[in-house]
Amino acid sequence: MSKINYDPVKNSFARIIRGSKRMRRLFYFLLDLFFLRSWHIRRILLEKGEKPEQLGSWILLDAGCGFGQYDRFLLDKFQQVQIKSVDVKEDYLEDNRHYFRHEIDNGRITFQKADLIDFSTKERYDAIICIDVLEHIEEDERVIKNLSKSLKKGGFFLMHSPSHFSEEDAGSENTFVGEHARTGYSKDEIEKKLMEADLLPEKTHYTYGYWGRLSWILSVKWPMIWFNKLNLIAVIPLMVYYPVILPFCLLMNFADLFAKNSKGNGIYALARRI
Repeated sequence: MSKINYDPVKNSFARIIRGSKRMRRLFYFLLDLFFLRSWHIRRILLEKGEKPEQLGSWILLDAGCGFGQYDRFLLDKFQQVQIKSVDVKEDYLEDNRHYFRHEIDNGRITFQKADLIDFSTKERYDAIICIDVLEHIEEDERVIKNLSKSLKKGGFFLMHSPSHFSEEDAGSENTFVGEHARTGYSKDEIEKKLMEADLLPEKTHYTYGYWGRLSWILSVKWPMIWFNKLNLIAVIPLMVYYPVILPFCLLMNFADLFAKNSKGNGIYALARRI
């Protein structure tokens, strides 16, 4: 099985969208379209953000913000939210500071460099999201406990990660993705780690079930392998490939969004601080 590396591909796209608001908006649209996890995460955020939004100003920590696509979504959907975004990659943070400079000036969002392994703050948040981050960190239990300590009692914590079922794509490797520290989590494992950090699981759900995984293989896995081998030249064949397969992939993503998957290559956990 070919191992893929997301970081070189992400870095290539980061160079393309750097300095252009229109390109960055398009990039966010494509991320939300192709990556099924975004379908699930945005749905949960709309549901869970409704209550704190009605109560007035609320503060959310984006632990591992990456390109900032969930920050853009939250700022667009909720007028009362204030966001603190942290990441270890200074180049991504600088790009985010440039793109979100209007929102930064208005006090709606900040971007800071932080290592989640040593993360500590006196501030207490109403909500924390940690999307596709924990699988990159060996000391994940320490990170979960650090984030839990930063959360107000009753505040919600939302994470997403590959699940242990993704080992089917790893073959003889520890993980199919080069940057991952582990294959993924089972429901029992992530719920145990959450409860040890005083986080009470409300819902743990497998994503990328039968239909979602098939969509991922067609729309993400194979193209990523091509990008790893051909770099940006892969765009040329994909211009023919995507118009053919994309409608079917979107239907499969929609099916996964409402399916009660007994297994799946991804997993999210929604928990409350106790």
